[in-house]
Order: sequence, then C-alpha cells, then structure tokens
Amino acid sequence: MDGVGAAPARGGLVTRATQARDARDVQEAIRDASERGAALRIAGAGTWLDGGRPVDAAEQLSLGGWRGIVEYVPGDLTLTAHAGTPLDDLARATGAENQWLTLDPIGAPSGTIGATVATASAGPLAHAFGTPRDAVLGLETVTGGGVLVRSGGRVVKNVAGFDLTRLFTGSWGTLGVITQVTVRLRPRPEVDETVALAVSDEATGMGALLDRLRCAPVAPLAAEIVSAALAARLGLERRTSLLLRLGGNAASVRAQRAGVAALGDSVSVPTAVWPALVTRDEGGAAVIRLSSRPSRLSELWVAAARAAQAHGAADGAFAHASVGRGIVRCLAEAQPVEALERWLHALVTADATRIIEKLPIAMWVAPPMPTPSPVGGRISRALKDAFDPSGILNPGIHGAPA
Repeated sequence: MDGVGAAPARGGLVTRATQARDARDVQEAIRDASERGAALRIAGAGTWLDGGRPVDAAEQLSLGGWRGIVEYVPGDLTLTAHAGTPLDDLARATGAENQWLTLDPIGAPSGTIGATVATASAGPLAHAFGTPRDAVLGLETVTGGGVLVRSGGRVVKNVAGFDLTRLFTGSWGTLGVITQVTVRLRPRPEVDETVALAVSDEATGMGALLDRLRCAPVAPLAAEIVSAALAARLGLERRTSLLLRLGGNAASVRAQRAGVAALGDSVSVPTAVWPALVTRDEGGAAVIRLSSRPSRLSELWVAAARAAQAHGAADGAFAHASVGRGIVRCLAEAQPVEALERWLHALVTADATRIIEKLPIAMWVAPPMPTPSPVGGRISRALKDAFDPSGILNPGIHGAPA
C-alpha cells in the first residue's frame, strides 16, 4: 500500500492516506484502522469528495489506483471491473462492442464505477434504464470488520441468498468498501437523437405538457427539463426546455419524432448535450435535490424557481428535473453563506423530500443540518453495527451515524 497526498476532511486535512492495490490491501487497512480506533474516509478518484456530509476522519483509504476490467463477456452483456476503474474506461471498452453501461451519474467521466455504485448516483438515463441498483449484478466488498464478502454474481439471473448487493449499493461506503463490481450492459441503439421543446415556467402549462408526454407514443431514453440559465450554459437557446433523448432503430425513432411533433414545436440538439449536462455543476457551491411523485414535478419546479428569486439566488442558480423520477436538482454557485442559507431553507417544500447533495463545509459545521428520521436512524444504526462494528468507515457522511 502506498501513501498519497492529503485531501479535505471535516474542518481539516487528511493526515494519513493509503492507496489500495488489491482486496488484501483494503482488508489490512481496515483491520489496522479498527485496532487503532481510527476513522477512514473512503475515496475513489476523489472527484466528488464534497458530496454528502463531510466525513469526520483524518485518514483516507483510496481505491482510485486499483483499476481494470476483470472480465467482459459481450455475448452475456456483463462486465466485471475493479472499483477504481473510471467510467470512461468502461465506455471505451463497451463501445468497441457497440454496447454501453447505462449509468451516467452527475460528475466527470473520470469518476469510478466503485464510487458510482457506493453512492447510487444516477443521471438522465435512469429514466429508461433505472438506477445503479438495477444495473449492478454483483459486488465484492470488504466490511468494516475486514471480512471479504461476495454478493450477487456474474450472470443476469442470480437470486440466491439475502440481497447484499442492493444493500451495499447506495450505502456511501459506510457498511463496507466496494472492491469489485459486476454490471449488466445494454446494446447501443442504432439511432440516438435528442430534441428540445420549449416549456412553460408556470405549473399549469408545464404540467399539461408532461401529462401529454406520458400519453404520447414516445419512449425516451432520457427526459430532462433544464432551466433557461442552464440551457444557455449548455449552448442551447435561453429558455426553459424539455430535452428528450430518443433511441432505437430508424423506424422507431422516426415514429417517436412524429409523437414529439404532436406535443409542440421541437428542434434537434446535439446528443453531446447529455454529457455536458451531467458535468455542468462541477465546482458548484451548493446542490439541493427535491423529490416527490412525478405528477407533482411542475409544482416542485415552480417552488424551486420562486425560492431562487425570493432569496437572491436567481442569477447564480440553475436547475434541471428528471421527468420520470420526479426529481428537481437545484444548483447554486459560490455566494455568501448567508444567502445560501436563506435559499436552502426556502427549498423546504410540503410533500417533497429535500436531499442535500453538496454544501460549503461552513454550512455543515455551524448550523444544525437535517438528520435521518427516528425509524431510518434505528435501521441505519443496526446495519452499521452489523457490518462496521467499530464505526470506522465514512463516519458522518450523508447522515450516516458518526
């Protein structure tokens, strides 16, 4: 195991960092930390260390250097890779076989498959293909007790035993360190096109369009609303727009284009708008996610826009919404903490869940932040005790028990 440079921790710097090269390195690092009672910050490529709550740890265990494809069987549409493998490496390998991994999480493509699964990060393609829990077939994980656990398998039909794969997916490294991932792939569509339609910023007009879309003969791979500010940043006309990614064979896409035309005037836009969208918020000061039933998306959108206007974030805030999942992501660039605090509290919306993805560290340390519900807290505590009895893995992150 090799030492690496320091990285941010809660209120300070990592004083000791370890680079894992295999599962044995991970086991040794965890057992050593457990014996010393030292907390560990688990990292992949380190491209999004400010996501979730700050980790209360002065030591870091990184898997970013442990990369490579272990097994790829194009005929089975399955691939196994080490956790530190960047997503763009997987895209190149699968693209050569006209296949793709339909995970497009927010962030740079240099992010790792391990971190994507650990955080259950999903992007626009989740509209048609689901989240990481739908794409991951199996995992190799080292628990907080230093035990190597293999769950799931390398085949699509594998249902034996308790579903630890789904448990570890989205656990933010608080239950174990993911070391290897097996995923299902998809054939790339013969035709892949994107169109944009203008959308009303009023709840009634936006809701009516989305209702018509749900009934239209259109099955988009992705359906995302972008604010006028974000549309301009993506090189599109400065107006609130609905982006639809249409895929399939030529006849299918042609028929879907006709269905979209019945919804209103549309224009073709480059498919490159999608990778630009998921990397757009890098470096942003704050990211807040609102979620509710997809039928309430237009109301959430209007509430987010009003919060930005009322609390001075309008010029520096922009948003996008996942139509099929009922999620609005609100992003604000660097502003005084006081302005961000007003904006944050204004985004408390009835009948919607507010999830804080990213905040300046000062806002986590000083004001009281939302905590898990009592039921969720008890469940989280029991799982933490079972898989990380010493409590050394990512303490404090994303609401995990510290």
